[in-house]
Formats: sequence, C-alpha cells, structure tokens
Amino acid sequence: MFIGHFGLGMVTKKIAPKISLGTLFMAVQFSDLIWPTLLLLGVEKVVLHPELGGTRTITFTSYPFTHSLVGALVLAVLFGTVYYVVKKNFRNALILGAAVLSHWFLDFIVHFHDLPLFPASSVKVGLALWATIGGTLFVELILFISGIVLYLRSTTPLNAKARIIFWINILLLVSVQISNFWGPPPASVNALAWSAQFQWLFVILAYWADNNTQSATTGKSIERF
Repeated sequence: MFIGHFGLGMVTKKIAPKISLGTLFMAVQFSDLIWPTLLLLGVEKVVLHPELGGTRTITFTSYPFTHSLVGALVLAVLFGTVYYVVKKNFRNALILGAAVLSHWFLDFIVHFHDLPLFPASSVKVGLALWATIGGTLFVELILFISGIVLYLRSTTPLNAKARIIFWINILLLVSVQISNFWGPPPASVNALAWSAQFQWLFVILAYWADNNTQSATTGKSIERF
C-alpha cells in the first residue's frame, strides 16, 4: 500500500479540516516514515529478491516496531498525545491517532503474511492482495481518487501556488507508485532505505500547499500543524 495511505490522509481532511494536510500525511504514513531509519540502523530488516520483480521484490523479514499491530498502536498513541500536548484539541488528536493506526490495517489488506501482531509474535498476517497488481491498484486508486476529490471540495486555494504545489505532490506520488510496481528493483537494502526517506518530501509539500489554502466550509486558514 502506498498512494492508498496518502489518499486516506486526504479523505480525513474532510472530517478534520483544521488539521494541515502535511500533518495528516505524516500520520497515515508515520510507520513508513520511521521504518527506513530503523532499516538503516539494522533494527528492522528486509531481504531483496530482484529476480522476482513486482510486489515480491522485497520480503519484510522483521519490522516489529513499525509494522506490528501493537507497535502501530504505540505509534498512534504517541502521535496523538504529542498533537494534544501542542494543540490541546482532543478530537483532532484522536483522529490523528486513528490515522496512524489505519496504516497497519491498510497494509493488512495488501501485504503477504508478514505483519506481526506484536513485536515477538510468531503469528504474522496479511490478506496478500499484492499477489495481484490489478487488485492492489483498484483498492489504492479508490482511496487516492476519493481523497483528491474530497480534499478539493474541503479546501479553497488562496493562490496559484497552492494549486501548483498540490498537483506536483499528486504527480510525484503517482510516479513513485508506478516505479514501485514496474520500476527497477532497489540496488541494495541501503539504497531502498535512503530512497524511502524521500517520502518526507510529500509531507513538506502538503504543508506548503495547505499553508496557501483555507477551509471551504469555514473560510478560515488551515492550521500550520
């Protein structure tokens, strides 16, 4: 799951219009934003199978902290708590916590049986939709397109900059999704981890775009965080 996560972030904008899209993107992708750093540190591990191609190129052998169900719950509580401490908005803190947790459940739909229930769990789950690229794209595109439509209906750009930055972000997300399915496999685990750090750019661009928009319903500027 890739653009589907970001799609859900845009969908969430409809129910939490005051939260910046950058914060929503960070929340729904929080597990994957932390994961490459843990990969570089050797805390979590993958094995590359470039000969298999497609969705089977990467085997996730160990990611107990970012992609176990309990790990996702801990990250959700952490993210929501930090937001509440800063903003004192309990409702939005709950929404962001749920957004963080949503990552695990969306991954559960597509991943092969590699998602642990808790860090030391021998039981690993996943519905393996990745076995068919067509099915995976269908689910991801529904979330992604729905997110774009709802985001555009929920916000009003204040200038051309907001429109340009938003659509650049969308095009970059789509290009990465295409590369994930049909591009060359990573040259090494380190190359994979460093390229995955690129995801922070989507968060930065989302903040930039939202800083130049206002809520379509209230007419008020979006919060910077």
